Amino acid sequence: MLNWIKSLSKLQKRRIMQGIDAALVPLALLFAFSTLDLQGGIWENMRSYMLLLPYMVLATIGISVWLGTSDTQLSAYEAASVGLTAIHAALLAVASAVFSDISGLDLPVGLHMVFGMVFFCFAVASRAVLLQLVLALYRYSSNRTRVLIYGAGTTGSHMVSALRGHQSIHPVAFVDDNKGLHGMRVQRLTVYPSVNIAKVVEDKQIDRVLLAVPSLSRPKQAQIARRLEKMGLEVQTLPSFSQLIGEKELVEKLTPVSAKSFLGRVEIDHPLGDASSSYKDKVVLISGAGGSIGSELCRQVIDCKPSKLILFELSELGLYNIDMELRSTIEHENLNIEIVPVLGTVTDSRQVRKLLTTHGVQIVLHAAAYKHVPLVEANPLTGLVNNVFGTQTLAEQSAKAGVERFMLISSDKAVRPTNVMGASKRLAELVVRDMATRVGNKEGTVFSMVRFGNVLGSSGSVVPLFQEQLSRGGPLTVTDKGVERYFMTVQEAVQLVLQACAISRGAEVFVLDMGQPVPILNLARQVIESAGYEVRDADNPDGDIEIEITGLRPGEKMSEELTLSDSLLGTSYPKIFMTHEEGLSQIEIATALRSLREAFVASDEDMARDVVRRWVEGFQVIVTKADAS
Repeated sequence: MLNWIKSLSKLQKRRIMQGIDAALVPLALLFAFSTLDLQGGIWENMRSYMLLLPYMVLATIGISVWLGTSDTQLSAYEAASVGLTAIHAALLAVASAVFSDISGLDLPVGLHMVFGMVFFCFAVASRAVLLQLVLALYRYSSNRTRVLIYGAGTTGSHMVSALRGHQSIHPVAFVDDNKGLHGMRVQRLTVYPSVNIAKVVEDKQIDRVLLAVPSLSRPKQAQIARRLEKMGLEVQTLPSFSQLIGEKELVEKLTPVSAKSFLGRVEIDHPLGDASSSYKDKVVLISGAGGSIGSELCRQVIDCKPSKLILFELSELGLYNIDMELRSTIEHENLNIEIVPVLGTVTDSRQVRKLLTTHGVQIVLHAAAYKHVPLVEANPLTGLVNNVFGTQTLAEQSAKAGVERFMLISSDKAVRPTNVMGASKRLAELVVRDMATRVGNKEGTVFSMVRFGNVLGSSGSVVPLFQEQLSRGGPLTVTDKGVERYFMTVQEAVQLVLQACAISRGAEVFVLDMGQPVPILNLARQVIESAGYEVRDADNPDGDIEIEITGLRPGEKMSEELTLSDSLLGTSYPKIFMTHEEGLSQIEIATALRSLREAFVASDEDMARDVVRRWVEGFQVIVTKADAS
């Protein structure tokens, strides 16, 4: 039966309603004759009226088509439609009176009035009965989704009205936090306490919950949604009416706040100026071109108009994205720059050698590295091989190919590291310094490195993590109340890196001025408040988002350093400093790398950590509270 109803076309439905209206005409007449005490009795008058009945049926269908009463859907049959039905009935009463006078039937005016009123009642009642029959068919069909409305306010009430007669959704009940509504009936549905939602879901066999509580903040809605999803329910959130019509500004809520908003200072623009000439008409290779730093290096190097830019990247997706972006930029700005995307790894010496010699690379910006502290800590051999041997391979092959400049992008975590990632970056620095010592002369490759702290907004950095946690309703996780970090935007960092590379003379360690370190706890508060929410803590238990202290992770420091010594020299750029640090001798470097390679071949993580502990200055393992327990 239900399938037959669904298969009906609009024309077929219209004809069915017109047929019902036509059938109601004789019924309404019979009822009208029975209510009036006319001479000749009910059946004698009905028999005399039968000659007019075909005309009345035609009149009914004609009026129905004209007014459109047969086109109204049952689920949408409300006040306006009832009004049209009343007009239909009134016109029928007039038609009955006119036809009676023309045919010479001596019928009182009251009969035609009663006929019109009865027809109106029958027509409205027939549609109500049909709607309930159809709803019953849908209600008991096996594929109907049973829905629980969370929130019995205006939004929830309107939603139930909209869902009445929906082919696949059946609203079953309300739950609400307002105690004053408990036990009441809204839109003919019972309102239950939200604390009993598990029982309601089980008893009512609920499939989906619609959150109709737009007055609650998004984090609180997200918390409710997570609790319901754990019960195996599908959860959907409804906007308020003011949001739908645009009275509330949603842009700030829907668009994540820019990471640079949390810098704690004004973002400084460092125009490349004369430094751009160091890259103009050059062949530049950027390793790790698809990463956060690497991709920004690509964008800014493009502005310097090199003759060729080689994108060297291990991630296929990362390489694809930056390649497409740069080609679009070149096409839009009509630049004559050749883009060469290369999918590969810096640890492959044969690929690196062929790449450098085939394209005649003149400048190498080495940004490729595994940099996420917990992941490298859990995979120390992989991190050391990529960060240390990858740097060694790229540096040695660059020297052999006659590359003019080689710049290593390092990290503040390389200074007295407490984790394998930082230690791997320090070993990479030592490798580059050794290469600078061995090949450094007026005609050889100029090797240098630049060291800076956290980049706001980069993949895996704290601000995107906080924003993602915020979108899920919190909590925001901070490892320790005292943890602080240096921060810089990726645009600032890359501008300074390119300037540092341009002024390098060999073996320098460039250090970027990153301002004052930022407490991570304060940063978490900023992220919460910038989104329009309040921090929930002991002082404000009714706040929106909680900040959870999780304890230091393995290898994590309370604060980072930028240099091994306090002797910093200024450069021609006020935000770039330079220092010369002691390194290992050529024999010591060779010994350290040989031992590290043996650890990798033996797949011995403990042996690899022993190598790091022996050769990396200041390396120490931080014992966290979790480890101590």
